[in-house]
Amino acid sequence: MLHRISYSLLWLLALPLALLRLLWRARKQPAYLKHVRERFGIYDVRTPGASIWVHAVSVGETRAAEPLIKALLGRWPEHTIILTHMTPTGRATSKALFADSPRVLRVYLPYDLGFFARRFLRHFHPQFGVIMETELWPNLLAACRRLHIPVLLANARLSDRSARRYACLPSLTALTLGALSALGAQTAADAARLSALGARRVSITGNIKFDSTPPAEAAALSHIFRTRCGKRPLLLAASTRDGEEGPLLDAFKQLAPSEALLIVVPRHPQRFDTVAALAAAKGLQTQRRSDNTDVSTDTRVWVGDSMGEMFAYYAASDIALIGGSWLPLGGQNLIEACAVGTPVLVGPHTFNFAQVTEQAIAHGAAERRSNPEDGMRAALELLANRPRLEAMSAAGLDFAAINRGATNRTINLLEDLAG
Repeated sequence: MLHRISYSLLWLLALPLALLRLLWRARKQPAYLKHVRERFGIYDVRTPGASIWVHAVSVGETRAAEPLIKALLGRWPEHTIILTHMTPTGRATSKALFADSPRVLRVYLPYDLGFFARRFLRHFHPQFGVIMETELWPNLLAACRRLHIPVLLANARLSDRSARRYACLPSLTALTLGALSALGAQTAADAARLSALGARRVSITGNIKFDSTPPAEAAALSHIFRTRCGKRPLLLAASTRDGEEGPLLDAFKQLAPSEALLIVVPRHPQRFDTVAALAAAKGLQTQRRSDNTDVSTDTRVWVGDSMGEMFAYYAASDIALIGGSWLPLGGQNLIEACAVGTPVLVGPHTFNFAQVTEQAIAHGAAERRSNPEDGMRAALELLANRPRLEAMSAAGLDFAAINRGATNRTINLLEDLAG
């Protein structure tokens, strides 16, 4: 209890800084200044009846939650889903994914102070809650326990690095994990790390992202992308992070033949302009997806400055180099690429998705390279080796297919919690 009191005092002291951070982030993303009252647990929307709360902090978690939310809507047809986020991009992603569903409401989760958390829970009265992956808030979970609202940590993952950080505060971590009603871990390794930190009732459910299937509109959009790009070899630098694009662009400029086209899709939308300017500054003819025009034959780089279209980018491309893995950032998830049969290359840093990456490599769906130049060289070699490229594509499709089923296992856990 003392540790949670200290944590709450730190939050009170940090609250002005949190507001200043909103102002700072709003310089590039004005949406950070919208719905600010929700961050204090004050909401204008209400649910017409029973509700289920799902928390997906940002874009990746929101996309991962899509199959689970669809299953929840089917299993509890009288309930409204309260989908909470912490970022405007997460909120925009949920709006795009569930635009046709009036039973999905999206709001911000309040800052983690007890009275904000209780205000949120008493306003929406969820029957139970689902938190995606590893977003743990001590005061929120304590309030759920006090109000007898069961909470499942779903699709839970915890890297060795994150586990060491949590272990620095053993009492608070154990208290927070102990407030969860159940946990559904992605892998046995995740389950072991969570249990070692004090989690109870841990099940291995698998990775829900394997259950995300490309929507029909993604296939149609990928065809449009292909038509716009012509019959050129298409290399995709997917979900790249700051500091990665420069070396990838340099390697592409140095190694790739003139007919090859590099599609660069930055992870964060506030960097779209920066990446487009960087490519142009390197002397590479550049266009942007938002122009909605055909890609000129002399264009070398096409910047994917759009949200919610990764399946289409993957499906249109011949091979994907996964961002976040070329610097020590932990990598991004390669499951979407495998699901559409796009061969994958990753860098040396994949600790955020260690097991799924190693499994994809072992299955023949992905390969690892030591740096951006080696990655680009390997991509070009694969493009020249059609049988090998097709074998990796088939392996990716098979890898995605054999790992599906986590959504149903998670729903089974939630049925037990809901009673």
